[in-house]
Amino acid sequence: MHSVNCSMYNDLMPADSYEIRVCNSCGLRYPLIDEQTFGTRCPACLGETRVALSRKLVTEPTSSLTPSPSPDLLRGHFAGRGETAVLLDNIRSAWNVGSILRSADGFGFTDAYLCGITPTPDNETVQKTSLGAEESVIWSYHTDALKLVKGLKKEGWKIIALEEDERAIAITDASTAGHDTISKNTRSTQPSAQREVLIVGNEVTGVDPEVLDLCDTIYCIPMHGQKRSFNVAIAFGIAAYALR
Repeated sequence: MHSVNCSMYNDLMPADSYEIRVCNSCGLRYPLIDEQTFGTRCPACLGETRVALSRKLVTEPTSSLTPSPSPDLLRGHFAGRGETAVLLDNIRSAWNVGSILRSADGFGFTDAYLCGITPTPDNETVQKTSLGAEESVIWSYHTDALKLVKGLKKEGWKIIALEEDERAIAITDASTAGHDTISKNTRSTQPSAQREVLIVGNEVTGVDPEVLDLCDTIYCIPMHGQKRSFNVAIAFGIAAYALR
């Protein structure tokens, strides 16, 4: 079987492109980008492959090429529609933290409060998963989520938690619980300028019970299978979409 020089192939492959290849031996269909060391060999059986299609690669902007906006500029961008923050109460997994930060950026959250044992973007794994979102979402670390929430309430923030609790309202009913940004009596689509913080808790123990007692609203995600909850990063994405 003729061997392929992987490094030579990768040198020839445009850095901004990728291929979908199909193995002639086992039929595996997979994407190939220039960073993959196995080149045109099938990653499953090392057989020869053929090109099914080629496409341009859509990549995230890098911080070295795109300067990070200043906090003042970010806050100015959200002026008039209020600030929305996420509070991570003792999230253990750096992967979950990075994923939440990336989703927070996508949904237009202005701030992220990382509390307790929650790893910060100084952690390499958080950075790898967030893909630079820590540079567009203003983040800060706090040792005690309860003290932070008490301070936010005094400043007028509306405190919202995502948790399975007897007081919880189904997230599907969020629009009738005061989060519908479109008035039923007018055609105005201007969102509320109120500042809100959405709290998600530890993967095992959930949101601190004393923090829950301070919440204005507690939401839960209705489950239709055998499991009682979603992964915290997935749950945040569902709630953020529903509330934003």
